[in-house]
Amino acid sequence: MNPYKILIIDDNQSVLRTLKLVLNGVFKTVVTVPDPQLIPALLQAGDVDVVLLDMNFDARKLDGEEGLFWLNRINEIPEAPAVVLITAFGDIDLAVRSVQQGAEDFITKPWDNQTLIQKLEAAITKHRAKQQTASMAAQAASLHDRIEADQQLSLEDLEKKHIIEVVDQEHGNLVNAAERLGISRQTLYNKLKKYDVLH
Repeated sequence: MNPYKILIIDDNQSVLRTLKLVLNGVFKTVVTVPDPQLIPALLQAGDVDVVLLDMNFDARKLDGEEGLFWLNRINEIPEAPAVVLITAFGDIDLAVRSVQQGAEDFITKPWDNQTLIQKLEAAITKHRAKQQTASMAAQAASLHDRIEADQQLSLEDLEKKHIIEVVDQEHGNLVNAAERLGISRQTLYNKLKKYDVLH
C-alpha cells in the first residue's frame, strides 16, 4: 500500500463505490465525493496527493468544460495536488486540452484497474518532481536577486549588512558577534556606532 491520499470526485455513486473498492487497498486514504463544490474545502488541509476528477457533472452538458473549470480551480491552490481527469466521453482533443491546462493525465471510462493505479501513482511522482523543480527555480531566482542587490552595494554597505546579520544571529550578544567576525568587541562597538545601528 502506498502512503498517498486520493480524492475522487464523480457524480455517479456506483462509479465512486467501484473506485473506492479498487483503490482502497492501494492508497492509504481514499475520499469519495459526488459534488465538485466541496473541492476547495477538501483541499484546504493540503494533505491530498492526487485528485481523480470526473469531467462531466451535468447530464445535459457533456463537453468536459466542468472538469476543466475545476481543474483550473485546483491549480490555483498553492501546493496543489496532482490531477487526473476521468470521463466516459473522452476524446483526444479533450485529453490534450486537459493536459495543457495542468492535468497530469487522462483516463476514459470504462478503465483498466491496473492502468488506472499506474497512472495515478505516476501522476503523483511527476507532479512532485515538477513542484520540486519550480521550488528550486524560485530559490535560484531569489538567490540571484540577492546577489544582484549585493553587487549594487559599496564595500562599506556590505560590511554594515554583514555585521548587522551576525549581531542579529547572535541575538545582540556583542562578545559572540565580535568573535564570529574576528574582531575585538571594541572594534565592533565602534563600527556599530559608525553605522548608526546602536540603540
